Amino acid sequence: QAQLVESGGGSVQAGGSLRLSCAASGGTRSSNCMGWFRQAPGKERERVAAIDTGGSGNTYYKESVKGRFTISQDRAENTVYLQMNSLKPEDTAMYYCAAGRAPFQMAAACKYRDWGQGTQVTVSS
Repeated sequence: QAQLVESGGGSVQAGGSLRLSCAASGGTRSSNCMGWFRQAPGKERERVAAIDTGGSGNTYYKESVKGRFTISQDRAENTVYLQMNSLKPEDTAMYYCAAGRAPFQMAAACKYRDWGQGTQVTVSS
């Protein structure tokens, strides 16, 4: 089981940027994909982005964040990042990273098993 620790959340004004980090340790060998999710108060958790961490670089993005968010990884550091630009108030949520397994290096098909504790992102208008 992998241990995941998120960081980088905070409060920004609309149009600003944040970079979230997710440091993985422990049982990472059994995972080949990682993703970012978010959950706003009163709303269901939604997947924001995912990446195949096995080397293909295959990624997935929720439609509403395409062109604004970028998921990337530092394999040497076992860390996945979410660069968020042009932030909007509707991006306000608790952001979680997760790790799992995906078939055929397809990030969109990742089945998540391990979760972090989350980091809060607040975007003011």
